[in-house]
Amino acid sequence: MLIRRSPDILSSEITDEAVYMKRREFMKSAGGVAAGLVLGPLLPEILYAQDELTPFEAVTGYNNFYEFGTGKEDPARNAHTLRTRPWTVSVDGEVHNPKEYGIEDILQRFPSEKWGYRFRCVEAWSMVIPWPGFPLRDLLNEVEPTSKAKFVAFETLRDPEQMPGQRRAIMDWPYVEGLRLDEAMHPLTILSTGLYGRMLPNQNGAPIRLVVPWKYGFKSIKSIVKITLVEDMPPTSWNLMIPHEYGFYANGFYANVNPNVDHPRWSQARERPIGKFRRIDTQMFNGYGEQVASLYAGMDLRRNY
Repeated sequence: MLIRRSPDILSSEITDEAVYMKRREFMKSAGGVAAGLVLGPLLPEILYAQDELTPFEAVTGYNNFYEFGTGKEDPARNAHTLRTRPWTVSVDGEVHNPKEYGIEDILQRFPSEKWGYRFRCVEAWSMVIPWPGFPLRDLLNEVEPTSKAKFVAFETLRDPEQMPGQRRAIMDWPYVEGLRLDEAMHPLTILSTGLYGRMLPNQNGAPIRLVVPWKYGFKSIKSIVKITLVEDMPPTSWNLMIPHEYGFYANGFYANVNPNVDHPRWSQARERPIGKFRRIDTQMFNGYGEQVASLYAGMDLRRNY
């Protein structure tokens, strides 16, 4: 099922939260194997069909987005200053066909599908979020990576006028992140342009953000303006800012959810779903091991965390 995106889309055509909830209830009652057979194309959405979706208000009101403040509620209060139109995303580097996309062009060329993902933050809290979006590999295939491309580097907008948090030297702006090329090409890695069937709110990374569900949330960079394919492992903001907590380059580059590797200041073995009081056991690769573990075959996942 596709979600159409255009400036004049009618509100009645946007899938609302209640529809998502009803659909989850249907999938819960559909049964294990039978559901997999009938709903095969919906695999990304049903990977966590047994988890209750996090309410929209919580998803949009409790965020990490230091460009708008370091408090969890700051982005919702301050992100109204971000102007998401016009918006361009450049894709270059080790590619045969570099491009610059306007956001409306992206919405038209890469129709959004529904992806329901469990999202795990390094601070040991988690959410289950329905992200309309499309696989990153669709865009990368269009620019045709060269044989030298081994990694994908991402960059967030840098504009202190629109992003007041960037007026403080808490990071070396702009925020940057990276993936190995095979991680970026994995079908579960998406570029999201929405949330709960609505346009992506500013505090959640409008107008376009990365979502990599088996990694800690800081890897899913927001408000992307540049994607560069490179030969060498790119630096990432948290690794550079706090190397003793997030490692440096290879040691902390991967950021795969791993309950066996603790943060220096807290355990990662358990997590608290936002809106719940109980904690649950953290799952390796955030529960997506069957889909992604083969990417790391032979690696020491305690060192390359």
